[in-house]
Amino acid sequence: MEVNKLDSKGKSVDRMENLPPEVEEGNIEYKLKLINPSACRFEHLVTQMKWRLREGHGEAIYEIGVEDSGLLAGLNDADLQASLHTLRKMAHKLGATINILRQRVVNDCQFEKKTACEVLVRKVPDDQPFIDLKLAVLGNVDGGKSTLLGVLTQGELDNGRGRARLNLFRHLHEIQSGRTSSISHEILGFNSEGEVITSSDTQQGCLAVEEICSNASKLITLIDLAGHQKYIKTTICGLTGYSPDFAMLVISANTGIAGTTKEHLGVAMALQVPIFVVVTKIDMCSSSMLLRCMTQLHRLLTGLGCKKVPYDVQCIDDAVNAALHFNHGSICPIFQVSSVTGENLDMLKKFLHVVPPLHTTHEQEKLIQEHAEFQIDEVFSVPHVGTVVGGALLRGIVREHDELLLGPSENGEFKPVEITSIHRNRSPCRIVRPSQAASLSLKEIDRAVLRKGLVLLKAELEPFACKDFEAEILLLYHTTTISCGFQATIHVSNVCQTATIVHMDKESLKTNEKATVRLHFIKHPEYLRVGSRLFLREGRTKGMGQVTRVIPYQHTDVAER
Repeated sequence: MEVNKLDSKGKSVDRMENLPPEVEEGNIEYKLKLINPSACRFEHLVTQMKWRLREGHGEAIYEIGVEDSGLLAGLNDADLQASLHTLRKMAHKLGATINILRQRVVNDCQFEKKTACEVLVRKVPDDQPFIDLKLAVLGNVDGGKSTLLGVLTQGELDNGRGRARLNLFRHLHEIQSGRTSSISHEILGFNSEGEVITSSDTQQGCLAVEEICSNASKLITLIDLAGHQKYIKTTICGLTGYSPDFAMLVISANTGIAGTTKEHLGVAMALQVPIFVVVTKIDMCSSSMLLRCMTQLHRLLTGLGCKKVPYDVQCIDDAVNAALHFNHGSICPIFQVSSVTGENLDMLKKFLHVVPPLHTTHEQEKLIQEHAEFQIDEVFSVPHVGTVVGGALLRGIVREHDELLLGPSENGEFKPVEITSIHRNRSPCRIVRPSQAASLSLKEIDRAVLRKGLVLLKAELEPFACKDFEAEILLLYHTTTISCGFQATIHVSNVCQTATIVHMDKESLKTNEKATVRLHFIKHPEYLRVGSRLFLREGRTKGMGQVTRVIPYQHTDVAER
């Protein structure tokens, strides 16, 4: 509702006199006015709001003073306040809250001032404690990723020497070097008023994770990934294994596009993860240096390999605009922030507060109706509890005391196990839904038989392991050509293992060429699904594709080549 608004394809709309026409589906509703509706009309409006909230997974956008055609008519102050009062009553009826995102004066003549208003309505679903999203943080080493996350989650600015990032590190060598080498998780909570809930929101100066979760209506899990080239495997595993809703590419203003920046951007795009960019350290570089960095970034995003539409966020209205249109088309918002001075951090927080879930309601319902598939990314031994596995649920629903199949083992077998307890964000819960991360306690299972890459499945799936599978791949980059016998590391969901190409439908494969290949895992069998996205890497060689056929593994076969 301001100048330079973006349409669904990421293009600018002239001075934004009108909005696009209202659509029946989705979570955006236009209302010219809501003044003293009758009881019957009020119930209809409440039902309509319930539908919009369902479409937005608990979030809806109401445009007040806007006609169904998208025309910004505006309301005078009295009518606007009456309409907002009715909207609050509607939200209260459903147990929802409203938060005014922005207002725009449509007509400011001397006789009457008319204003249009955009309101965020949020209602946490009855069967969930909060709206949950996952954000992967990418970028080159020393770009300021961990420091930025520390500032966002702890509510205190950095001292210019990396103090804000210390609580995010998991290992001593990370603290000593200042470089992330493992995957760490932090949470950023927003209350019903859109305010950030940080770990310093108490008089004691420390707010536990459980308290943040209990006070939050929206929670964003920040997945801090490694930036150094030698930890690229860890970064790709984080992107493929945790299935983030969107990604944040962090670039240092004083170094620009350097190191693994292009590689991280390419991996995110290959996995079709929506991405936005944050340029950090703007306090320690000159205006000419910042301009050069932004020019490089715009050239990279608009190039043939990306074909993104850069959108420079310069005010709160821009941040709201970018969030509402982020999942549509090829828009790539760009923020310029400082973790030391706090400049423009409010725009980034507003964007994260408003940005909607990636999956639509229909996609989510379809995933819920499928049989459960939980991928294991971490294994723990907890005193007085036993063996615990951590990971993400891709589809279906997992409840306490469910019996699932665990596998595949070294022999390609699946063994029944019972889920004794479930924890999410360090708090016990009874149920896990698709795309949610959780820790599951397994009954009477030896940790020695567990590893990353295993899955927990419903017996109705009748799962089988494979060592050989077929895939259609696109070779993104290789210095020469590859052919049969070429070995590379394969990433499919939480599976990460070296495989050999044993057959191709052509003699050789060059950069930007496609082929159907048959691959063979060299170590142990894995569980794969037809249609899963695949990422291939070996040194500078990169490829992407999709699993097209899975060949059942027979332990009695002599499969070694």
